[in-house]
Amino acid sequence: MMNSSGAAVRAHGLTVRRGDRTVLRGLDLTVQPGRITGLLGPSGCGKSTLMRAIAGTQANVTGTLDVLGRPAGDPTLRARIGYVTQAPSVYDDLTVRQNLDYFAAVLDPGRARRDARRETVARALTDVDLSSHADALAGRLSGGQRSRVSLAVALLGAPELLVLDEPTVGLDPVLRRDLWNLFHRITAERGATILVSSHVMDEAERCHRLLLMRDGEILADDTPDALRARTGSETVEAAFLHLVDAADAPQESAR
Repeated sequence: MMNSSGAAVRAHGLTVRRGDRTVLRGLDLTVQPGRITGLLGPSGCGKSTLMRAIAGTQANVTGTLDVLGRPAGDPTLRARIGYVTQAPSVYDDLTVRQNLDYFAAVLDPGRARRDARRETVARALTDVDLSSHADALAGRLSGGQRSRVSLAVALLGAPELLVLDEPTVGLDPVLRRDLWNLFHRITAERGATILVSSHVMDEAERCHRLLLMRDGEILADDTPDALRARTGSETVEAAFLHLVDAADAPQESAR
């Protein structure tokens, strides 16, 4: 169930403070269902904090934040959201398959048919192109492979919303391309919503919609084509820099 506006995520006045520092500054934003929304901006701009807030794991959150029709952090959302952090979340002393089998059992402890769970695990392995490494210990994998195991875990429960924090960091261009193709299949074939963060601007072109962040604020919320058109730019990166310069201009003129 979405909220009454039909949004997968809707925030109003979303603020996060850490000590005396304001990390998110009264954000208003919407993430549309069944689409890939890119959250882009430089490191330290608040992307990970926003994603933790949406996943329900961030402390000191004020304002309104609804996710899939429920307040963020509501226990009923746990099985409906797949969340992948920047640091891989796997057990190094288990094989890839054992990791997935364990998390599949946690997600659905009442499942009677083990063959159904095996099918779920096999599909997740195929999705992230790790079938050939299924019996390798997770601790012996490369950083990029371990990140893909974390993504496979997030895909196990066929979540309605995937929150992916820089999932392509450390991956070679071929794997990055393959993962983005997977993201598009997930939205097109399964109807899921994906919120994916990155500081690599060329990945913005692969998103249906973009949220551009800087210093805890949303600079823009639009499609890649609309952002390029409104700033007269050839690339999203150039559009982002144009918006940064425009935001800084009043500060510079006031000095």
